[in-house]
Amino acid sequence: MAVGKEIRGKIKSVENTKKITKAMEMVAASKMRKAQDRMRAARPYSDKIRNITANLSQANPEYQSPYMRQGGNAKKVGIIVVTTDKGLCGGLNTNILRAVTNKMRELQGEGVAVEAVAIGNKGFGFLNRIGAKVVSHAIQLGDAPQLEKLIGPVKVMLDAFVAGQLDAVYLCYTQFINTMKQEPQVQKLLPLSADHLQQTAAEKAQYGWDYLYEPDAPTVIDELLTRYIEALVYQAVADNMASEQSARMVAMKAATDNAGNLIAELKLVYNKTRQAAITKELSEIVGGAAAV
Repeated sequence: MAVGKEIRGKIKSVENTKKITKAMEMVAASKMRKAQDRMRAARPYSDKIRNITANLSQANPEYQSPYMRQGGNAKKVGIIVVTTDKGLCGGLNTNILRAVTNKMRELQGEGVAVEAVAIGNKGFGFLNRIGAKVVSHAIQLGDAPQLEKLIGPVKVMLDAFVAGQLDAVYLCYTQFINTMKQEPQVQKLLPLSADHLQQTAAEKAQYGWDYLYEPDAPTVIDELLTRYIEALVYQAVADNMASEQSARMVAMKAATDNAGNLIAELKLVYNKTRQAAITKELSEIVGGAAAV
């Protein structure tokens, strides 16, 4: 029964793997709820700062922030790539990195140089492997995004754009739709267009008062736009983390189900092998008795 012993070893190994994937599925489900709550809690802040900035921009039409500067033909652009620090989350990172690769090929085909900022270990490693120019990165963010860890890499792109070294900045991340659906997004972050700061009639009525500026209106508007852009990046990271936990939960559930199916198949093979060995022994016994 050497074959049967080997099959029993395989069954034990798969059962141990199933226990691990089941535990990871339950952990991911718990983290997913917290990540979704964190993602939803971040949205009111970005909406509020957008409305205030839009109202201030309309109140001062004579001033245009450098963040809204529309350039001509782009010669160099920046890309902020948001990925996860860990794997085992299905095709989440593969999909967004494929979208990033397509965008970089499109830009380079037009003769545009690309600089990248990596948020997340998977994206950082990928950009290094393909030889992209990575000017800054942030990795090991943990289970909750922390704005102080994101400000540095984002500021590199903002300063380069304001200085005229970059003509545009793109934000690439995975948007959380629901538990079963996450979509890769490649959005233009800078320059900010008028669409970013559009207000509804209710919002215009809510922010219909005048402001006192200290030290002056341009400084206040630029500072608010900086906070708004940082909020957009933070929201993208929060979306990506919620997508990560959802994708990991689904992937671990699929792995657990596959392990269960494999165990059932191995047990069937083991039982057939065992039954064949018993049948052979009985045949030998019957044959021996008949010969005597």
